Amino acid sequence: MPSFKSIIQKLANKGEKTGWTYIDIPNDIILKLKLKNKTGFRIKGVIDDVKITRLSTYPIGGGDYIIAINGELRKKLGKKEGAMVSIKFELDENSPPESKELLACLKEDPIALKQFNSLLRSHQNYHHHYICSAKGAQTKTARIVNVMNAMYKKQNFGEMIRSLKKKD
Repeated sequence: MPSFKSIIQKLANKGEKTGWTYIDIPNDIILKLKLKNKTGFRIKGVIDDVKITRLSTYPIGGGDYIIAINGELRKKLGKKEGAMVSIKFELDENSPPESKELLACLKEDPIALKQFNSLLRSHQNYHHHYICSAKGAQTKTARIVNVMNAMYKKQNFGEMIRSLKKKD
């Protein structure tokens, strides 16, 4: 399992990734992974003492990759930009979680199902994660309703979230 130390950094001006907090993956580790393509991949392992699963990596050009460190993960780590972290990881080839409840609702509604199936797989996964991450039954139910409504509005995940924030 590859391991290394890296400093948490912030992307200054990198298109859609501008402002992202990240850590670089050293090129020698990328070479050891023997990736079949140049797209991002998922990893599992440990950053400092925090267990990670299905954490995304992103290509940033020139064969270089980064691991995005979102606010939730930075909070768990207790670290900010400029801090040193230790990383130990391997490829995570597990399938993303699926919401059985969402799939059951979609099965009952052909219009919503057709729209859901037209979404990119990554957006389908965002919807599943959104529902699976709900802590209580009431929240999970509300999120399923949000997704079903979004299918009728032909919204992808980002559009749905933005429209929900406008209501608040």
